[in-house]
Formats: sequence, structure tokens, C-alpha cells
Amino acid sequence: MSSRGTDVVVRPKRQVTIPREVCEELGIAPGDTLELVVEGSVLKATPRKSKALDAVEEIREAFGRYGVSEQDLLKEARRARREITRERGSERQ
Repeated sequence: MSSRGTDVVVRPKRQVTIPREVCEELGIAPGDTLELVVEGSVLKATPRKSKALDAVEEIREAFGRYGVSEQDLLKEARRARREITRERGSERQ
């Protein structure tokens, strides 16, 4: 479906229904957020999670340039989570 268009109708409350095939191709589901951008007379809709995944990939590449592996990041994240959990536990006592 990437190269062909699909017609949709704008409803009275300015709503449109995105065809199932388009949703499946883009990996979007009910409740997902789309970013809408107007470029001239073109309306572009981009799934936010695609933007988030692109950002994650940029972060992964940046850490890789400095020799920090994904495993290093996961290990440090687990350590930080344990520390935060301990701190919250001591605050409750």
C-alpha cells in the first residue's frame, strides 16, 4: 500500500477512519497517537511510536560511538532501579 493512495471521508466532527490495511502496514492500533504535519497542501500523519523508536535507535548509535553497549546500559538501568527501590523502601519505614 506504500505507493498507492486511499480515499477517506472527513466526518461532521472532522474525524476520519484509517483503513485496516493502512493501520496494519504502519503497525498502528486504536489508542495510538499520530503526529499530523501540514506541508503546503499535504497532510502527513506519522505514528508517534515510530518517532520514539527512531529516537531510541539514535540513542543506541550515540552510546555505541562511545563504546557503551546495550548490555552495559541494561546492567546500569537494573542497578539504578534496585537503588531507587531501596531508597523508596527506606523512606516508607
